[in-house]
Amino acid sequence: MKQDINLGYLFFISFVAALGGFLFGYDTAVISGTISQVASQFSLSAMNQGWYVGCALLGSIAGVSVAGVLGDALGRKWAMVISAVLFSSSAIGCALCGTFNELVLWRIVGGAGIGVASIICPLYISELAAAEYRGRLVSLYQLAVTVGFLGAYLVNFGLLNYSIEAAPTADDSLWSRILVSESWRGMLGMETLPALMFFIVIFFIPESPRWLFAHNRGTSAREVLKRVFKSETAARGEAAAVEASLATTKGEGNSLHLLMRPRMRRAVLIGTAIAILGQFMGVNAVLYYGPTIFEDAGLSGSDSLFYQVMVGAVNTLTTIGAMFIIDKAGRKQLVYWGVSGMIVSLLLIAAYFTWGASAGISSIWLLIFFLFYIFCCAGSICAVVFVLLSEMYPTKIRALAMSIAGLALWIGTYLVGQLTPWLLENLGGAGTFLLFAVMCVPYMLIMWRCVPETTGRTLEEIEKYWEDPEAVAATTSAKADSL
Repeated sequence: MKQDINLGYLFFISFVAALGGFLFGYDTAVISGTISQVASQFSLSAMNQGWYVGCALLGSIAGVSVAGVLGDALGRKWAMVISAVLFSSSAIGCALCGTFNELVLWRIVGGAGIGVASIICPLYISELAAAEYRGRLVSLYQLAVTVGFLGAYLVNFGLLNYSIEAAPTADDSLWSRILVSESWRGMLGMETLPALMFFIVIFFIPESPRWLFAHNRGTSAREVLKRVFKSETAARGEAAAVEASLATTKGEGNSLHLLMRPRMRRAVLIGTAIAILGQFMGVNAVLYYGPTIFEDAGLSGSDSLFYQVMVGAVNTLTTIGAMFIIDKAGRKQLVYWGVSGMIVSLLLIAAYFTWGASAGISSIWLLIFFLFYIFCCAGSICAVVFVLLSEMYPTKIRALAMSIAGLALWIGTYLVGQLTPWLLENLGGAGTFLLFAVMCVPYMLIMWRCVPETTGRTLEEIEKYWEDPEAVAATTSAKADSL
């Protein structure tokens, strides 16, 4: 089978779709370097600063709510085009805005782009990728997210230093405002370049063949499969499997009606549970509030941006490693080992907040515990969640079901962003991170008892699991024995 796959072509279309992940990461992380400048320029109160940070998350919730509908109605490719337009217009609008309200509006637009991209891009890769490479190729999206985070940190760091050095020679020109006197505009506006690149290259990739088959465009779908597979026989076999799977749901109504079937409803609830629980295990608290936590623990505030870069680097490097082993070790094994490590690191962080300072233990140990946590998290739930959500649902409901799970994920992200300061204030660092450790337990139980191992299975085989788990489990065991 492997020799029949056009890997170069598959990697290209996966890389293009993964650019949406880079924009997701950049748009999310770039805010961290602009808060103090924006707050000073527009004289923001604490509430308005929170609104400036949180407004994009509300945009993401709006975007993810309609992503499934857009993906089903217009196709995966045109939904990605819409997200590229949202990213581009947001970046330009933020760079040129005149008032704080305009800035918030454009941040919401960018958030909507994040919401659409977070659903459609991994879904698209999953529907194009061959089973034995699907984990690695969908993981390209998560890798791109982490590279986007790191890219934003580096751009913020570089532009801030440039603005300081260029300040004595600055003038009143627009470019000087964007890059020097109001460098936050350049930080937000720099996203224009990758956003426009994403918009252009989307037109060089095909529509998802599974979407084409589902919309009675079999001829076009077969042409796409002929480019994905080197041999005519392999392309015909894949086409036959997809058509046979779709035939089982023919005449059973639209995607919403299929979603209400008991087994499909169970699949959606499981996906929603792992999406939202993953946010309450501390990852976004670390990414959003890590510098503040470091400062509270005694680390130098002047080094906070450097610590962010370290977190971003560990995040990226670990994701690269996970990408190479996800199709060998399996989705669930990565989660078991990674979440176990997260529990240990969270307990160590809680212990440091309890006894570290009074025992005279260096605060550098806290940084080490945080980096270990990011290592475990990036190599497990972060690498696996979008892969699982993009492959665990049938073709006809995949976009809508993934939208529902994605909505839960973004609601969880928003709640964690809002609740973390309250938790730190009322429970302290020890209580907060102990709570995050406890939340890892139900996640592990759900993965163990309710989620099938999807590694090496075709999307059609995974679809059959929800209808007949015992039969697919037997097939899975036989395949494993033959490896």
